[in-house]
Amino acid sequence: MTDNRIVDVARRASVSVATVSRVLNDSPLVSPKTKTKVMQAIEEMKYTPNASAKNLRSKKTMTLGVLVSDILISYYTEIIKGIENAANRLHYKLIICDAQNEKDKEIAYMSLLMDRTVDAMILVTPLMSDREIAAYADNGYQIGLIGRAVDHPDIPCVLTDNVKLAREVVNHLIGQGHGEIAFLSGYADAIDSYERLEGYMKALRDARLPFDPGLIENGNFNETGGYAAFKRLLEKGARFTAIFAANDEMAIGVYRACEELEIRIPGQLAVVGVDNERVSKYITPKMSTVEQPKYAMGALLAEKLIDRVNASDEPAERIFKLDSQLMIRASSQSNVE
Repeated sequence: MTDNRIVDVARRASVSVATVSRVLNDSPLVSPKTKTKVMQAIEEMKYTPNASAKNLRSKKTMTLGVLVSDILISYYTEIIKGIENAANRLHYKLIICDAQNEKDKEIAYMSLLMDRTVDAMILVTPLMSDREIAAYADNGYQIGLIGRAVDHPDIPCVLTDNVKLAREVVNHLIGQGHGEIAFLSGYADAIDSYERLEGYMKALRDARLPFDPGLIENGNFNETGGYAAFKRLLEKGARFTAIFAANDEMAIGVYRACEELEIRIPGQLAVVGVDNERVSKYITPKMSTVEQPKYAMGALLAEKLIDRVNASDEPAERIFKLDSQLMIRASSQSNVE
């Protein structure tokens, strides 16, 4: 049996991969009953760990890694603040990793985890696939996710319902009389962007409105991308009276383009973003957006992941969904100029 099948031992013993790793490293945190069960599974399966896996949890660094896609976006900044404050209360330090929207950089930063520089890694809406992320957990590495869920028993996840929030946005715009609604998506591999597009399409279908792929443009989750995506919509002659941007950064890019082109918001175009960035309350007109509990998401995931690093028995609950809230302001109300 090869070492990357430590997950099979965990399944046979009905425990987590992390618990098997603790048993292999003779952790005092594992109860005698659990240790006996794991050792029996190891013997039955003739499992022999390699040296690197055996030493995986032999020493704690009291440090968490936090991997984000683009640290310049305030969505990540607020999450990091929540992680940092929760980690500090539990005497943990942070290493912040900015992948700059590049999957190769994400994978390179994961070496911090494999080299035991950090005890665990928090991934915030990563570009890596579910399979790639699960492979780390299969080998006993501690990982947590914010912004998406991975179907793996040892990966705690904190997220909001992207499909639901997108449907709420589109339903609001439809309620304001808009039947032609454009959508600005994020970068190509972002799962939250896909889910918000799914919610957008479901809301149109529920309202018996046609889906027009010509009203979809990719704005890469940043202001410059949102500006360029909006310009592309206009250049190809797309007809729409409202625009739903998958985050506030892109929506701000739309504002900038509208100012240049003297397009009135909301008189000629309704605009809604996501994330409730601080600037959304101060630009003119104030921007309708979706408030996500970013600080709370970061703090909760840090607490749950640190619990998993240090506890002998993993909690049964693994997926934590927090509520988001549509903030209706002037930019999407038809009776407001």
